[in-house]
Amino acid sequence: MDIRSEFGIRVKELRARSGISQELLAERAGLDRTYMSGVERGERNISIVNIEKIAAALNVSIEYLFSSERFSTNWPI
Repeated sequence: MDIRSEFGIRVKELRARSGISQELLAERAGLDRTYMSGVERGERNISIVNIEKIAAALNVSIEYLFSSERFSTNWPI
């Protein structure tokens, strides 16, 4: 699995854990919902600026966003 897919899974896990929709996360980050969907699917080569926006919208540090901690080994990919 490449880094874009790993990052997308992490964002999706954190968003789900926060109990917010993709649309709300996109709004909080100042990004389009379809862009956020592409990030979560690992289809976007996301910039560091947008990584920072997503981390802030999830109330986590950039470092935590890249953590290898997983919340569920049964997470659907």
